[in-house]
Order: sequence, then structure tokens, then C-alpha cells
Amino acid sequence: MPEGPEIRRAADLLQNAIAAKPLTKVWFKFAALKEYEAELARSVVIGFETHGKALLTHFSCGLSIYSHNQLYGVWKIAKRGKAPKSSRDLRLAIHTEKVAVFLYSASDISVWRTEAVHEHPFLRKLGPDALNPKLKTRALEQRLTDRRFAGKALAGLLLDQTFLAGMGNYLRTEVLYYAGLHPSSRPKDLSELERERLAEQLLRVTRRSYATGGVTNEAAIAGVLQGDGAPYEGYRFAAFERDGRACYQCGSTIERVALAGRRLYFCPGCQSKP
Repeated sequence: MPEGPEIRRAADLLQNAIAAKPLTKVWFKFAALKEYEAELARSVVIGFETHGKALLTHFSCGLSIYSHNQLYGVWKIAKRGKAPKSSRDLRLAIHTEKVAVFLYSASDISVWRTEAVHEHPFLRKLGPDALNPKLKTRALEQRLTDRRFAGKALAGLLLDQTFLAGMGNYLRTEVLYYAGLHPSSRPKDLSELERERLAEQLLRVTRRSYATGGVTNEAAIAGVLQGDGAPYEGYRFAAFERDGRACYQCGSTIERVALAGRRLYFCPGCQSKP
């Protein structure tokens, strides 16, 4: 499933492709949304907004499309008259005179009045967005002491969108690795310094992934690996999908476990059990 950084980067590409350009057609796969096609097509996309893994497409007519890529959804961009090659099921298409954008496989799509879209049931439950530049580490430290979250193991908490929106499986592994915390640790058992370190890494790793196109490894290490000819997946992560290989920091062997229903990777040397 694409995580917060991937959705934000997709929004950036969509913004550059069709925002503020006259539309020629809007098409929905779902019959319940067909009634909005004509009104949206007479409008203009004024911007894209993300909150965690949800994307909002705002139109000048006062309507907004809510979409969530879920596990398999993907956005594609193509020049007019040239639909992308894909075996996926097309769910939404927005056309301009020169370019069109297509959403495949996503099943969670709805249309709202813009002033009410944040009342969407999913959005109402979300915690703060990790990519919101106004979000500071101090606010996250306070959330870690909130009784709703303080007693949860970090392996599960870091997948909980009500705690912090936009987090996902690879980010969970990388954040815990850089914070030096075992996935079974609970916020209430951490020291003040450990909670501060975790809050810092929650923001730092997520924002690094957005800025680098998904690379969460330290820039110096990734640069050396790239220089040695490593492929993208070979230098992208510090711990995720590196089971059986040596930790970059201490040399211990990275291990893979299944926690909170998902695979997770950690270093037993750097992330000892509490």
C-alpha cells in the first residue's frame, strides 16, 4: 500500500499536470458518481490536498473528490488520447485539452461539497499528518503520553492512523530502527529522551522519504551504495527488507518478524528488548 510520502508525491505530479487547466471530461466507473461528471467537467481543478493516505481533489465549482488508493490503487498521467497501458480497472479519469490523469484499482471514491469533505468518516478519525509542516515533535511527544496510545506496543501504534496519519509498514520499520527502539516497546515505558527521539524520527524519516522519492537510508550510506552500482531497492532502506544482512550501524544481522499482522525488520543489536 502506498504510504503518506507516496500519496503526497502523486498529488504533486497531479497538481503540475492538470491544476488550473480547463477540463474536457470527467469520468467515473461507479454509477452512483455519474451524476457529478458534467458539473465537474465544466469546472477547473484548483488543487490537490493530502491527509495521510487520502487524497482530495478540489474543483472550482465547490465540489471535491475524496479518494483512497488502499492496497492497489495507483494514479497515472498520459497525454491526451493516449491512455496508459494497464491491466488494472480504471475507476476515475480527469481530462484536459492536453493531458489526462487516471486512477486505477481504488474502490474508495466519493464526491463531497468542499466545505464538508473533512467530515468524511475516514478523515474525521485521522491523527495529524506526518507531512504537515506545522506538526512539531513536541506535539507528537504529547500524543505518545496520551492514554489512548501510551499502552500500545510501538509495532501496532505506528500503523494506527488515528495516532499519526500517513505511516505504513516500511516507515514503521525505518522509524523504529533510527529511534533505536524495539517494536514491542510501549510509549509509557519509554524515558522522556526516548519519546523525544521517537517523535523526531517519526517526522524526520517520513519527510526524508517524501523528499527523496522513498529513500529512507542515510544519504551518505545511500550515496556510497549507489556509487557501487546498487539498484534503487539495494540502497533505499536502512532496515526494511534487509533481513539476513548486516546492520549499517553495529554489524548485527537484521531480523524479520511478523507483528500487528505485518512484516517488520529490526536490528537486535541497536533495538534491544525493553
